[in-house]
Amino acid sequence: MDPRIRRELRALKLYALVVTILLGTLSIAAFKQSAQRTKFTEIDVERINVVEPDGKLRMVISNKPRSIGPIYKGQPFGYAGGTRPGIIFFNDEGTENGGLTFAGQRMPDGKFQASSGFSFDQFNQDQVLYFQYSDNNGQRRIGFTIADRANVDIFEAIARRDTITRMQQGPARDSAMREWMNPGGVPMFAPRIYLGRTTTRAAMIDLSDPNGKPRLRLMVDSLGTASLEFLDAAGNVTARLPQR
Repeated sequence: MDPRIRRELRALKLYALVVTILLGTLSIAAFKQSAQRTKFTEIDVERINVVEPDGKLRMVISNKPRSIGPIYKGQPFGYAGGTRPGIIFFNDEGTENGGLTFAGQRMPDGKFQASSGFSFDQFNQDQVLYFQYSDNNGQRRIGFTIADRANVDIFEAIARRDTITRMQQGPARDSAMREWMNPGGVPMFAPRIYLGRTTTRAAMIDLSDPNGKPRLRLMVDSLGTASLEFLDAAGNVTARLPQR
């Protein structure tokens, strides 16, 4: 073969190789760019996991079958998923710390049940600030609650509760459960403030003591009658305005 033609063929091969490499590099760069940010006009999805770069969950959006159960530092505990469609939030450690859930359906007998809630959890505990709507065929309760939770790690508390429920029924189990519900003499859960509408169609504000017992109640009942009541720890009205 003519040496000149051989040189031209080598140059042509080199040119083809360089072009191929450049096109491949541009294609990879374009793919990475599109992978970083993609725009959809509409999307159908059963579940979306929003995660940190290290894989920790920050938010899960899902339907009912694919909904997530409780998570503590990235590990499932308590009960399985599949029961609460909506949005669940997670803190920096990958532990659940609130969410938005909703449900509602009419039963075969024609009656209906519906509920929704938006809650925020105490660190490593359960909800302490929440908005809730529950409806049992017209028996409707709608409200806002601020609560106290014991300073007990929820993972350890649930493990202890499960151990107690496996005990043989009797005085020992009952005593252990009472102790579990009041660790160190403090209630595991105590509502402190409730503002809402009751199932009797009354508008009400309840202020409760550290044990969750209502002590001051401002109410306008279903007939429009307003009242202010003071209660003792047993729930008895000690004073009322206006007096009956």
